[in-house]
Amino acid sequence: MTDRPKHILLLAGTIEARQLAIKLAEVFPEHRLTPSFAGVVKELPDLGVPVRVGGFGGSEGLARYCQEEAVSLIIDATHPYAVQMSQHASTAAASLALPLLHLERPAWQPSKVDIWQTVSSISDAASELPQGARVLLAIGRKEIGKFSHRSDIFALVRTIESPDCQLPEHWNLISGRPPITVSDEVQLIEKYGVTHLVTKNSGGERSFAKIAAARQLGLKVIMIDRPTLPPGHSATSIEAALRETDLLLNQDCRQPVQDD
Repeated sequence: MTDRPKHILLLAGTIEARQLAIKLAEVFPEHRLTPSFAGVVKELPDLGVPVRVGGFGGSEGLARYCQEEAVSLIIDATHPYAVQMSQHASTAAASLALPLLHLERPAWQPSKVDIWQTVSSISDAASELPQGARVLLAIGRKEIGKFSHRSDIFALVRTIESPDCQLPEHWNLISGRPPITVSDEVQLIEKYGVTHLVTKNSGGERSFAKIAAARQLGLKVIMIDRPTLPPGHSATSIEAALRETDLLLNQDCRQPVQDD
């Protein structure tokens, strides 16, 4: 540990980010920690430290904040598909020569019995659905609109908060927040006669139940592949992130490494 207090900016947005925030406060009590939330989800957790809510104003705004608040390390623990925020963090860190650590949630991997079709984008997923498909859309509210032109399919849309776009009249909207059990997912799929699941490869255990249910029922899964993260140090667990944080706070310059 260093004697001089440092400032850790934690870009949050996942359950792992919340867990990491608690551990950072415990392991590095001598340093300042600022978890930052975009404010998309209204119910924020109590992390025991002051949090920041709201956008920065792009990479330039983030860089300005880091300068004004004397940030020593940026930890990007946002959602694997929060491409814009991750890119802003990379650009801001590079402009200020700040270390950047990505907390990467391991992606799901298909088993031998899974029926996955991997696509590279939301638009590709929408175009790959066959006419007459009955789809469980579990992709988040922001991108539901990219499917709304498919009036030839039925979609069961599940989001934490209501989407901004108008849905076709014959679609159903339900609210749901992980974790959800496998048996609940099976019951939902059978109730609505779902034939396809469209989801992002978010990884983690909290939202894996839908994948397990699709596996159990032999459903076809259209899996939207992850975007590539910008350059930076990387960790795939809370423990590895704590080790990397200790190293990055105590060394001025290290080459990026990958967690085993």
